[in-house]
Amino acid sequence: MSGFFISVEGGDGSGKSTQLENIKGFLKENNIEFIFTREPGGTEISEKIRSIILDPNNTEMADITEALLYAASRAQHVAEKIKPALDSGKTVVCDRFVDSSIVYQGYGRGLGDVVKAINAPAVNGYMPHITFFLDISPEDAMPRIKSRNLDRLEMGGMELHKKIYEGYKKLIAEDNTGRIVSIDANRSPEEIWQDIKMVLEEKCL
Repeated sequence: MSGFFISVEGGDGSGKSTQLENIKGFLKENNIEFIFTREPGGTEISEKIRSIILDPNNTEMADITEALLYAASRAQHVAEKIKPALDSGKTVVCDRFVDSSIVYQGYGRGLGDVVKAINAPAVNGYMPHITFFLDISPEDAMPRIKSRNLDRLEMGGMELHKKIYEGYKKLIAEDNTGRIVSIDANRSPEEIWQDIKMVLEEKCL
């Protein structure tokens, strides 16, 4: 792939939306051609799968079903949108990618390495060059989302979100490539952005 792939990760309430808008603004200001997308979703088929995954009424969904649906959504997303964009030299900015499945289903749901295995063909070798992890504990982050309508994953409770947070920490500890950049998200949005911007200036300009 000849383009540049950026993903943003973090638990619910970590402030991803604000920083994603900042990243898009940075790329526009510097005349860098990019597409913005999200997971689960990003294509018509993937968005339909997203609606099934996140529907709060689907309380009977088995954990392995959830993991397979995420992988199916990702496979379509990569094939239809991410791969063509990167192959054509564009920058891709993605709200969540495979790291989310590894921590939410692998650690949070306790499915372990099976999550990596089922996502390998979905990702098809197209991994982010840089992943920003917005680091804030679920105890600090969860109060931020109480005022909004929660989806099925957000309704999982504090114990699930603690496991997810620890999963992210383990991913970072195991990352020997420097791909994942941990950003202290327990600060003002402006302070968080300055740290992200400094990395973007080094990697993208």
